[in-house]
Amino acid sequence: MTPDEYCQSKAASSGSSFYYSFRFLPPDQRRAITALYAFCREVDDVVDECSDESIARQKLDWWRHEITQTFRGEAKHPVTQALAALLDRFSLPEEYFQEIIDGMAMDLDQHHYATFSELSLYCYRAASVVGLLAAEIFGYTNRQTLKYAHDLGMAFQLTNIIRDVREDASRGRIYLPQEDLQKFNVSPQEILSYQQTDRFTALMRFQAQRAQQFYDKAMQQLPDEDRYAQRSGLIMSAIYRTTLDEIERDNYNVLAHRVSLTPIRKLWIAWRTAQREKRHARQLGIATT
Repeated sequence: MTPDEYCQSKAASSGSSFYYSFRFLPPDQRRAITALYAFCREVDDVVDECSDESIARQKLDWWRHEITQTFRGEAKHPVTQALAALLDRFSLPEEYFQEIIDGMAMDLDQHHYATFSELSLYCYRAASVVGLLAAEIFGYTNRQTLKYAHDLGMAFQLTNIIRDVREDASRGRIYLPQEDLQKFNVSPQEILSYQQTDRFTALMRFQAQRAQQFYDKAMQQLPDEDRYAQRSGLIMSAIYRTTLDEIERDNYNVLAHRVSLTPIRKLWIAWRTAQREKRHARQLGIATT
Protein backbone atom coordinates (compact mmCIF):
# COMPACT_ATOMS: atom_id res chain seq x y z
CA MET A 1 0.00 0.00 0.00
CA THR A 2 1.41 3.38 -1.00
CA PRO A 3 1.30 6.38 1.38
CA ASP A 4 -1.48 7.95 -0.72
CA GLU A 5 -3.48 4.70 -0.64
CA TYR A 6 -3.05 4.50 3.15
CA CYS A 7 -4.40 8.05 3.55
CA GLN A 8 -7.28 7.35 1.19
CA SER A 9 -8.21 4.24 3.18
CA LYS A 10 -7.99 6.15 6.47
CA ALA A 11 -10.23 8.93 5.17
CA ALA A 12 -12.79 6.64 3.57
CA SER A 13 -13.11 4.30 6.56
CA SER A 14 -13.85 7.17 8.96
CA GLY A 15 -17.22 7.90 7.35
CA SER A 16 -16.66 11.59 8.03
CA SER A 17 -18.50 14.34 6.22
CA PHE A 18 -15.13 15.76 5.19
CA TYR A 19 -14.64 12.89 2.76
CA TYR A 20 -17.57 14.06 0.62
CA SER A 21 -16.06 17.51 0.12
CA PHE A 22 -12.80 16.08 -1.26
CA ARG A 23 -14.45 14.53 -4.30
CA PHE A 24 -14.75 17.82 -6.19
CA LEU A 25 -11.08 18.82 -6.04
CA PRO A 26 -8.25 18.52 -8.59
CA PRO A 27 -5.94 15.50 -7.98
CA ASP A 28 -3.07 17.31 -6.21
CA GLN A 29 -5.40 19.16 -3.87
CA ARG A 30 -7.37 15.99 -3.20
CA ARG A 31 -4.17 14.13 -2.31
CA ALA A 32 -3.05 16.92 0.02
CA ILE A 33 -6.35 17.39 1.86
CA THR A 34 -6.77 13.61 2.20
CA ALA A 35 -3.30 13.36 3.74
CA LEU A 36 -4.09 16.25 6.10
CA TYR A 37 -7.34 14.61 7.14
CA ALA A 38 -5.59 11.25 7.64
CA PHE A 39 -3.06 12.98 9.91
CA CYS A 40 -5.89 14.50 11.97
CA ARG A 41 -7.53 11.09 12.27
CA GLU A 42 -4.27 9.47 13.40
CA VAL A 43 -3.62 11.91 16.25
CA ASP A 44 -7.29 12.05 17.24
CA ASP A 45 -7.42 8.25 17.44
CA VAL A 46 -4.46 8.30 19.84
CA VAL A 47 -6.61 10.09 22.42
CA ASP A 48 -9.93 8.39 21.69
CA GLU A 49 -8.69 4.80 21.41
CA CYS A 50 -5.80 4.63 23.90
CA SER A 51 -7.12 3.91 27.41
CA ASP A 52 -3.71 4.37 29.08
CA GLU A 53 -3.05 8.10 29.38
CA SER A 54 0.72 7.72 29.69
CA ILE A 55 0.89 5.68 26.49
CA ALA A 56 -1.32 8.24 24.71
CA ARG A 57 1.10 10.99 25.73
CA GLN A 58 4.04 8.95 24.44
CA LYS A 59 2.28 8.44 21.11
CA LEU A 60 1.53 12.14 20.76
CA ASP A 61 5.18 12.91 21.54
CA TRP A 62 6.12 10.45 18.79
CA TRP A 63 3.91 12.35 16.37
CA ARG A 64 5.47 15.67 17.41
CA HIS A 65 8.90 14.24 16.60
CA GLU A 66 7.60 12.71 13.38
CA ILE A 67 6.30 16.09 12.16
CA THR A 68 9.68 17.68 12.94
CA GLN A 69 11.42 14.92 10.99
CA THR A 70 8.95 15.25 8.12
CA PHE A 71 9.87 18.89 7.61
CA ARG A 72 13.52 17.78 7.58
CA GLY A 73 12.80 15.29 4.81
CA GLU A 74 12.87 12.19 7.04
CA ALA A 75 9.22 11.08 7.27
CA LYS A 76 8.64 7.48 8.39
CA HIS A 77 4.86 7.09 8.71
CA PRO A 78 2.72 6.63 5.56
CA VAL A 79 0.70 9.75 6.41
CA THR A 80 3.73 11.98 6.83
CA GLN A 81 5.33 10.45 3.75
CA ALA A 82 2.23 11.46 1.79
CA LEU A 83 2.39 14.96 3.28
CA ALA A 84 6.14 15.28 2.64
CA ALA A 85 5.62 14.71 -1.07
CA LEU A 86 3.35 17.77 -1.17
CA LEU A 87 5.16 20.26 1.06
CA ASP A 88 6.87 21.97 -1.88
CA ARG A 89 3.54 22.28 -3.69
CA PHE A 90 1.57 23.85 -0.81
CA SER A 91 2.51 26.29 1.95
CA LEU A 92 1.83 24.18 5.05
CA PRO A 93 3.52 25.57 8.19
CA GLU A 94 5.04 23.00 10.54
CA GLU A 95 3.75 24.88 13.59
CA TYR A 96 0.14 24.29 12.49
CA PHE A 97 0.64 20.52 12.62
CA GLN A 98 2.18 20.88 16.08
CA GLU A 99 -0.82 22.99 17.14
CA ILE A 100 -3.17 20.19 16.09
CA ILE A 101 -1.22 17.74 18.26
CA ASP A 102 -1.35 20.24 21.14
CA GLY A 103 -5.13 20.32 20.70
CA MET A 104 -5.33 16.54 21.01
CA ALA A 105 -3.11 16.70 24.11
CA MET A 106 -5.64 19.08 25.70
CA ASP A 107 -8.09 16.16 25.73
CA LEU A 108 -5.70 14.36 28.08
CA ASP A 109 -5.22 17.36 30.35
CA GLN A 110 -8.68 18.89 30.45
CA HIS A 111 -12.15 17.30 30.49
CA HIS A 112 -14.04 20.50 31.35
CA TYR A 113 -13.79 24.15 30.26
CA ALA A 114 -14.73 26.97 32.63
CA THR A 115 -15.39 29.62 29.98
CA PHE A 116 -15.98 29.94 26.27
CA SER A 117 -12.65 31.76 26.05
CA GLU A 118 -10.91 28.60 27.34
CA LEU A 119 -12.89 26.42 24.95
CA SER A 120 -11.99 28.70 22.04
CA LEU A 121 -8.31 27.78 22.37
CA TYR A 122 -9.23 24.11 22.09
CA CYS A 123 -11.46 24.79 19.08
CA TYR A 124 -8.67 26.79 17.44
CA ARG A 125 -6.16 23.97 17.82
CA ALA A 126 -8.55 21.16 16.97
CA ALA A 127 -10.34 22.78 14.02
CA SER A 128 -9.42 26.35 13.06
CA VAL A 129 -5.81 25.39 12.41
CA VAL A 130 -7.05 22.59 10.16
CA GLY A 131 -9.17 25.18 8.35
CA LEU A 132 -6.12 27.40 7.85
CA LEU A 133 -4.12 24.49 6.42
CA ALA A 134 -7.04 23.57 4.17
CA ALA A 135 -7.25 27.16 2.91
CA GLU A 136 -3.60 26.94 1.87
CA ILE A 137 -4.28 23.71 -0.01
CA PHE A 138 -7.39 25.04 -1.76
CA GLY A 139 -5.72 28.35 -2.61
CA TYR A 140 -6.77 31.98 -2.18
CA THR A 141 -5.96 35.43 -3.53
CA ASN A 142 -7.32 37.54 -0.66
CA ARG A 143 -5.92 37.10 2.85
CA GLN A 144 -9.40 37.82 4.22
CA THR A 145 -10.05 34.18 3.29
CA LEU A 146 -7.89 33.12 6.23
CA LYS A 147 -10.33 34.82 8.62
CA TYR A 148 -13.13 32.85 6.94
CA ALA A 149 -11.16 29.62 7.37
CA HIS A 150 -10.53 30.32 11.05
CA ASP A 151 -14.18 31.06 11.86
CA LEU A 152 -15.48 28.16 9.78
CA GLY A 153 -13.23 25.83 11.77
CA MET A 154 -14.69 27.24 14.97
CA ALA A 155 -18.22 26.64 13.65
CA PHE A 156 -17.40 23.05 12.71
CA GLN A 157 -15.94 22.27 16.12
CA LEU A 158 -18.86 23.84 17.97
CA THR A 159 -21.21 21.74 15.84
CA ASN A 160 -19.21 18.62 16.69
CA ILE A 161 -19.48 19.46 20.39
CA ILE A 162 -23.26 19.82 20.14
CA ARG A 163 -23.67 16.62 18.11
CA ASP A 164 -21.34 14.53 20.29
CA VAL A 165 -22.47 15.53 23.79
CA ARG A 166 -23.55 11.97 24.66
CA GLU A 167 -20.43 10.33 23.23
CA ASP A 168 -18.16 12.78 25.04
CA ALA A 169 -20.08 12.32 28.29
CA SER A 170 -19.53 8.56 28.03
CA ARG A 171 -15.79 9.37 28.22
CA GLY A 172 -16.30 11.73 31.16
CA ARG A 173 -15.80 14.83 29.00
CA ILE A 174 -17.99 17.93 28.83
CA TYR A 175 -16.96 20.53 26.26
CA LEU A 176 -19.86 22.86 27.02
CA PRO A 177 -18.44 25.82 28.99
CA GLN A 178 -19.23 25.60 32.70
CA GLU A 179 -20.27 29.27 32.69
CA ASP A 180 -23.01 28.30 30.23
CA LEU A 181 -24.10 25.34 32.35
CA GLN A 182 -24.44 27.69 35.32
CA LYS A 183 -26.36 30.22 33.23
CA PHE A 184 -28.99 27.57 32.36
CA ASN A 185 -28.83 25.82 35.74
CA VAL A 186 -27.60 22.52 34.30
CA SER A 187 -25.24 20.45 36.44
CA PRO A 188 -22.37 18.43 34.95
CA GLN A 189 -23.82 15.30 36.57
CA GLU A 190 -27.07 15.74 34.64
CA ILE A 191 -25.10 15.61 31.39
CA LEU A 192 -22.91 12.70 32.50
CA SER A 193 -26.05 10.74 33.39
CA TYR A 194 -27.81 11.73 30.10
CA GLN A 195 -30.68 13.65 31.72
CA GLN A 196 -32.53 15.54 28.99
CA THR A 197 -34.36 18.41 30.68
CA ASP A 198 -35.96 21.63 29.43
CA ARG A 199 -33.00 23.46 30.96
CA PHE A 200 -30.57 21.31 28.98
CA THR A 201 -32.58 21.89 25.78
CA ALA A 202 -32.36 25.65 26.34
CA LEU A 203 -28.61 25.30 26.94
CA MET A 204 -28.17 23.44 23.65
CA ARG A 205 -30.27 25.97 21.76
CA PHE A 206 -27.87 28.64 23.03
CA GLN A 207 -24.87 26.58 21.87
CA ALA A 208 -26.42 26.12 18.42
CA GLN A 209 -27.04 29.86 18.09
CA ARG A 210 -23.37 30.49 18.88
CA ALA A 211 -22.30 27.99 16.21
CA GLN A 212 -24.64 29.59 13.67
CA GLN A 213 -23.09 32.98 14.43
CA PHE A 214 -19.67 31.61 13.54
CA TYR A 215 -21.02 30.16 10.28
CA ASP A 216 -22.57 33.52 9.42
CA LYS A 217 -19.39 35.40 10.32
CA ALA A 218 -17.27 33.02 8.24
CA MET A 219 -19.48 33.40 5.17
CA GLN A 220 -19.43 37.20 5.48
CA GLN A 221 -15.62 37.13 5.46
CA LEU A 222 -15.17 34.94 2.37
CA PRO A 223 -14.34 37.15 -0.65
CA ASP A 224 -16.24 36.39 -3.84
CA GLU A 225 -13.02 35.86 -5.77
CA ASP A 226 -12.04 32.96 -3.49
CA ARG A 227 -15.41 31.21 -3.16
CA TYR A 228 -14.82 28.70 -5.94
CA ALA A 229 -11.31 27.84 -4.75
CA GLN A 230 -12.72 27.28 -1.25
CA ARG A 231 -15.72 25.26 -2.42
CA SER A 232 -14.77 22.21 -0.36
CA GLY A 233 -15.16 24.28 2.80
CA LEU A 234 -18.52 25.52 1.54
CA ILE A 235 -19.59 21.92 0.92
CA MET A 236 -18.60 21.04 4.47
CA SER A 237 -20.45 24.07 5.77
CA ALA A 238 -23.63 23.00 3.95
CA ILE A 239 -23.39 19.46 5.38
CA TYR A 240 -22.62 20.63 8.91
CA ARG A 241 -25.33 23.30 8.95
CA THR A 242 -27.84 20.74 7.72
CA THR A 243 -26.78 18.49 10.60
CA LEU A 244 -27.27 21.39 13.01
CA ASP A 245 -30.72 22.01 11.51
CA GLU A 246 -31.61 18.34 12.05
CA ILE A 247 -30.50 18.57 15.68
CA GLU A 248 -32.77 21.59 16.10
CA ARG A 249 -35.68 19.72 14.49
CA ASP A 250 -35.02 16.88 16.95
CA ASN A 251 -35.38 19.44 19.79
CA TYR A 252 -31.69 19.06 20.73
CA ASN A 253 -32.24 15.52 21.99
CA VAL A 254 -28.51 14.83 21.75
CA LEU A 255 -28.26 13.01 25.08
CA ALA A 256 -30.49 10.26 23.68
CA HIS A 257 -28.78 9.68 20.34
CA ARG A 258 -26.30 11.09 17.83
CA VAL A 259 -27.90 12.89 14.91
CA SER A 260 -26.25 12.19 11.55
CA LEU A 261 -27.03 12.47 7.85
CA THR A 262 -27.12 9.47 5.53
CA PRO A 263 -24.24 9.08 3.04
CA ILE A 264 -26.56 9.66 0.09
CA ARG A 265 -27.86 12.88 1.62
CA LYS A 266 -24.32 14.10 2.25
CA LEU A 267 -23.39 13.30 -1.35
CA TRP A 268 -26.46 15.15 -2.63
CA ILE A 269 -25.63 18.23 -0.54
CA ALA A 270 -22.02 18.08 -1.74
CA TRP A 271 -23.00 17.84 -5.41
CA ARG A 272 -25.65 20.56 -5.13
CA THR A 273 -23.24 22.94 -3.37
CA ALA A 274 -20.45 22.26 -5.88
CA GLN A 275 -22.80 22.99 -8.78
CA ARG A 276 -24.03 26.19 -7.14
CA GLU A 277 -20.49 27.46 -6.61
CA LYS A 278 -19.54 26.60 -10.19
CA ARG A 279 -22.45 28.65 -11.51
CA HIS A 280 -21.55 31.53 -9.20
CA ALA A 281 -17.92 31.45 -10.34
CA ARG A 282 -18.90 31.52 -14.01
CA GLN A 283 -21.12 34.53 -13.38
CA LEU A 284 -18.03 36.29 -11.98
CA GLY A 285 -15.90 35.20 -14.92
CA ILE A 286 -13.77 32.87 -12.79
CA ALA A 287 -12.40 29.75 -14.52
CA THR A 288 -13.81 26.48 -13.16
CA THR A 289 -11.61 23.95 -15.00
